This record gives sequence, C-alpha cells and structure tokens, in this order.
Amino acid sequence: MTASDQQNELRTCLNQETARIAWAELLRHFAGGSVLLVSNELDLIDVALQIANDNKTAVAQWLAEQRIAPVTDAQAGSWLDAGLEVWSVVVRPWVLVQLEKGSAASTIGQTIH
Repeated sequence: MTASDQQNELRTCLNQETARIAWAELLRHFAGGSVLLVSNELDLIDVALQIANDNKTAVAQWLAEQRIAPVTDAQAGSWLDAGLEVWSVVVRPWVLVQLEKGSAASTIGQTIH
C-alpha cells in the first residue's frame, strides 16, 4: 500500500467517524481540556488528517492564526444554552468540533475566524 493509499484510507476513516453531536454530550471532554474548535475556513477532515499525521507545522500555524483553538468557557456556555449541535471527530487526544457552516448558530460565541 502506498503512502497516498494510506492517506486516502485514513481520510475515509476520519470522514466516516465524523458526526453531528449535541454540545452537551461533549462537556466532559471540554472539562478535560481536550476540545478544539476548528474555524469554518478550514475543512474539519483536513485538520483531523494533519493532526493524525502529527503535522506540527500546520497545526502550529493554525493555532497561531487562531483558526483552531481550545473552546472557551464563554463559547461552551453559550452553546449549551442554545442547545447547539456541532460537527465532531475524534483524533486522540483531541475532539475536534466545528459549527455548522452558514447557519445562524455559527456565530454563537465563536471568536475564531
């Protein structure tokens, strides 16, 4: 299996593991500090793939640009109050979340781009 085949297989696996979930279901992960918000400017699967591949350069750049960031207490509270659902995928040790693109909810407490 080539490296390209492995990356395609990993991308497919991550895509199949992506799901909408109520924010309330992720609170224990948030409390543990393991939830990262992915900007709507980025593709959730692309970010997950780079984290899975331990691409420190890309991840550091996104963090510096605040295109991925830990979910804040204010965001968590407003999402909980709104009964928000998020797109999520697990890439240990992280749970990546992204607000639905183009929805009114995408502005609720979101401070990153």
